[in-house]
Amino acid sequence: MNKYISTAIALFASVSLSYGQANISPAKPQSQRIIVLGATIHTGDGKVIENGYITLEKGKITGIGDATTVKFSANDGRLITASGKHIYPGFIAPITNLGLIEIESVKATNDQDELGDNNAHIRSIIAYNTDSKVPATLRSNGILMAQITPQGGTISGSSSVVQLDAWNWEDAAIKKEDAMHMTWPAAPRGRGGFGGGRPGGAALGGVDPNERTQNAIAELNKFFTEAKLYSEATPAVTNTRLAAMKGLFNGSEKLFITANVQKDIVAAVTFAKKYGITPVIVGADEAYMLTDFLKTNNVAVVVKQPHALPNNVDDDVNMPYKNAAALNNAGVTVVVSIDGFWQQRNLPFMAGTASTWGMSKEDALKTITLNAAKVMGVDKTTGSLAVGKDATFFISAGDALDMKSNKVEEAFIQGRSINLDNLHKQLDKKFSDKYGIK
Repeated sequence: MNKYISTAIALFASVSLSYGQANISPAKPQSQRIIVLGATIHTGDGKVIENGYITLEKGKITGIGDATTVKFSANDGRLITASGKHIYPGFIAPITNLGLIEIESVKATNDQDELGDNNAHIRSIIAYNTDSKVPATLRSNGILMAQITPQGGTISGSSSVVQLDAWNWEDAAIKKEDAMHMTWPAAPRGRGGFGGGRPGGAALGGVDPNERTQNAIAELNKFFTEAKLYSEATPAVTNTRLAAMKGLFNGSEKLFITANVQKDIVAAVTFAKKYGITPVIVGADEAYMLTDFLKTNNVAVVVKQPHALPNNVDDDVNMPYKNAAALNNAGVTVVVSIDGFWQQRNLPFMAGTASTWGMSKEDALKTITLNAAKVMGVDKTTGSLAVGKDATFFISAGDALDMKSNKVEEAFIQGRSINLDNLHKQLDKKFSDKYGIK
């Protein structure tokens, strides 16, 4: 065997081992009634039940309310006493490449994007890796579901909503193809009047950024026009890109458009409305300037990466923290997200930051529970705690939006009590044992 190939295989094996962890099998289906008593229940829709109870059977919530009004015994099922603790709906991570990428420096484990500008036919769900070690670290912070989203190009493809304890992507899927994702073409913003392009633009041989942007928008208009006509016809030959857009026009799929600048947000919403689509705006750095416009058009917003610097040099330095609250307080449906896949474990604390900059704690909780479920179209089955919904929730010893007190002690996905072990906990135990740390 070629010595270079041998070396490469050995290197990959060492990387795999160094990043490995004990296999954690997905939990078995719920086999008996479960009753949780005495916790403070945060239902996810703004309500809080002090000293509450919740019952679950066959993966569904069958009862929830004030524990002082009911009586249960050990014969009624598995009884969990949770006095002084908190119950939350499972958190939902929006717009993440979780499960599509494992080790950023190993190309073979990267499957988050495709070549080309128009990838409407791409389905991220079929590339989702349920054997990834990363979801286990998210579950330990209460993130039990995620929107697996492709990246790259102007039209990136469709995302799907999954639960994070499954054997394969078929088991994981809560909703396949929940949204189509695209990035609004925007000319680079620069200084000195050149718009971020080459000084002198086309006159000096460079590309005029405004012309490039207009050409890209014209291409989008052409494609959406063709897609709408295709959705209304019965074509003899299947066009996979056009066929993938049908969900946008029959209402089964949402359109998520990434746009940050005020004028781009307005342009993106106007564009989508022209085709009878109400979009969800992603990123939305300057959305706080457009609260009336967004509310009037019933446009939801996914605020990305609240822990960041503002886009403009003359902006309030704390504006990224305040953006979610400004939108929420104006009546706009707002969701909080964070970039990347490993970083998703910090999602609850992004919502916690929003709660200290103008939002109530329960409104901040909605940004990663019920509001997220609504924009993904899964709110009838998850996102809040109510009778008939999936029994997907967790028990925390403290405030789950606070980094210092979030301590998930038990979690359930569709009624299944899941294993909360992960690589980080294993390493912590290993070196705590070595150095005698308790």
